[in-house]
Amino acid sequence: MRYKYLVLFLVLLSGCSKPEESKLLPFKPTGDVRHVMQFVLDPAAAKIWRSAGSIITEAGEQDLRPTTDEGWLAVQHSAVVVAESGNLLLLPGLARDGEDWQEISLALIDVGMRAKAAAEAHDADALFDVGGQIYRICQSCHQIYIQGVTKVNPLGG
Repeated sequence: MRYKYLVLFLVLLSGCSKPEESKLLPFKPTGDVRHVMQFVLDPAAAKIWRSAGSIITEAGEQDLRPTTDEGWLAVQHSAVVVAESGNLLLLPGLARDGEDWQEISLALIDVGMRAKAAAEAHDADALFDVGGQIYRICQSCHQIYIQGVTKVNPLGG
């Protein structure tokens, strides 16, 4: 009887083993870090920044928060793109180092998910706050890795 339990235990234990880490799935980079910034991260961050807070014009104050479910869903999509951009920046060939770069990339993932939660909740105040966090993360990366570029344009472009 003990033998049966030992065999069962060993069978169950063998199913808990880790997959071989040396067998990574292949991927095909389609560009460099600039490509990720220009075509992926920047437009997504700009969508979030353009969907929070307000602006004052000659006509008066304009609230930027989405007014429809579709508008909030578009912000949610952009938030996920911000988060996934952090993952992209960690890929071999794009990652610059294992220190600041990794910390900044992981922070993008976290802040993107917070932006998604704010958009799901239709919480304009939380979205405004997280937009500021995205801006600070982008600025910290630019200060370390991009010489001569010190400002991120929160309205894109």
